[in-house]
Amino acid sequence: MKSKEEVIKEMQLVVEQMRLDDIEENPDCENEFFTCNACGETKSLAGSVQYGAYRLCNDCVLYAEVGFELGQIKTIDDLIDAMEDRRLEADCEFLKQEQKRLEN
Repeated sequence: MKSKEEVIKEMQLVVEQMRLDDIEENPDCENEFFTCNACGETKSLAGSVQYGAYRLCNDCVLYAEVGFELGQIKTIDDLIDAMEDRRLEADCEFLKQEQKRLEN
């Protein structure tokens, strides 16, 4: 059985390769953005993955795949639930930035 560190390192390579493959297939995707359903941040489409109704950024794909591999999550909904606080932080940060922009 692989150690947690081995699983993480292996998945980091896989997820980074997915990002590079996406950019090779469609260079524009690196500059196309969406709001990640897990972390709530605006991220590049490159390396993102659609899991059912959710699109996850490359960083969150890593969390998901490591979580699946280590048995820490069973479904993508488990990750979405676990990341709720991060989404709230991202939303609050967006609102703060928008307020500053409107004041200037």
